[in-house]
Amino acid sequence: MGDHQAGGGQRLTPPTTESIAAIATAPGAAGIGIVRLSGPAARTVQPTLLGCTLEPNRARYLPVLDEAGEPLDQAVVLFFAAPHSFTGEDVLEIQGHGGPVVMQLLLDRVLSLGARRARPGEFTERAFLNNKLDLAQAEAVADLINASTISAARAANRSLEGAFSRRVQDLLSELTELRVFVEGAIDFPTDEIDFLGEAALGEKVSGLVGRLQVLLRGARHGAALRDGLTLAIVGPPNAGKSSLLNALSGRDSAIVTEIPGTTRDVLREQIQIDGVPLHLVDTAGLRESDDRVEQEGMRRAVQAVESADHVLVMLDDSDPESRPPALPAGAPPRTVLRNKIDRSGAPPGRSTDGLRLSLRTGAGLGDLRAHLRSLAGASSEQEGQFSARARHLHALEAVGSHLAQAQALVETDPQPELLAEELRLAQQALADITGEFVPDDLLGEIFSSFCIGK
Repeated sequence: MGDHQAGGGQRLTPPTTESIAAIATAPGAAGIGIVRLSGPAARTVQPTLLGCTLEPNRARYLPVLDEAGEPLDQAVVLFFAAPHSFTGEDVLEIQGHGGPVVMQLLLDRVLSLGARRARPGEFTERAFLNNKLDLAQAEAVADLINASTISAARAANRSLEGAFSRRVQDLLSELTELRVFVEGAIDFPTDEIDFLGEAALGEKVSGLVGRLQVLLRGARHGAALRDGLTLAIVGPPNAGKSSLLNALSGRDSAIVTEIPGTTRDVLREQIQIDGVPLHLVDTAGLRESDDRVEQEGMRRAVQAVESADHVLVMLDDSDPESRPPALPAGAPPRTVLRNKIDRSGAPPGRSTDGLRLSLRTGAGLGDLRAHLRSLAGASSEQEGQFSARARHLHALEAVGSHLAQAQALVETDPQPELLAEELRLAQQALADITGEFVPDDLLGEIFSSFCIGK
């Protein structure tokens, strides 16, 4: 990757003379705690701190010495010589007894020997800047640490191993190759081969669009594994919204009665379906009401809809007057669920405008769960999953927009300069994912969300 562009300048690697240190394990008492030191001091402090010089990649059990040469702790110590370490620098790890006081003593001793406290995520940032990881892999480190489900952890680990980055790089290579051909046609307009007039150009652009869509579907599922989907449950009073929340969560989280308007506030519950976290939001029934408390509940329901990823509209299939409520402009996509088919006599499953089910008998719940899995982009190709973030989705969508413009140019009037510019913009948006072109402020935002010591 080399140096990283930031606007018109370059992002340089950290000064090689600066060493950083931090406690790399979680706060609290534990059997073992780790203090990590990265930079030149990881090598130079060894005689003073440990009374000897370590061989790389070989664990030793040694006393860690204070300024008077007395043992602070007995620890397992490891030295990783650059560039064969996580950060790409010399790294020293001290695995001592994991009490908070002992860990702080060890860290203070290391800091007194010439290191400074590491910022959140600075070890991983150095790994990125020293070309040990690309930016997508670096983000996967934090995603793996913060994974809330087994599926999310596995997906993050695949991204850390480079599964997502390889797909991005494959697409980037094809895009770069096409851009070279187009710009070659601009540079050599009198060439006998009119590449821009060939049908192959349209096929190449269409092929890129198709492969991008496959990658985008995978990234959306990866983002759902990481962040989950927020589903707002709305509908008229007494249609079964709270019953749906209880049925999907497997417990009586919401009060259910025959009295319309029982739910007056927003209730939230988190569930998992195939490893995808789903955030369910049960809202107050939407109807005309003079009750100020109920009006406030409906105002909050509208807010929940506006911030959701998808809306589940609950209707009473046994009531001919049950109609979908008016939703705010710009509301997310919705699925209509027709409940109480045990009363209406309708069969469970898909209907012309949604799904039919009975929350009382459980009929149709399997179809609903399958539908929720599809909303999250769940696939049977588990090994192909990788973690992704909203930043990656925005970049891929930008690539799609530029490729769509390029495709339109090819199909109408392939003006080479405009076509080359769309391909250049698509290439840059795609490269942003792995960090080949990334501004300093974005790097700061990404790595500041990491924990200290990682």
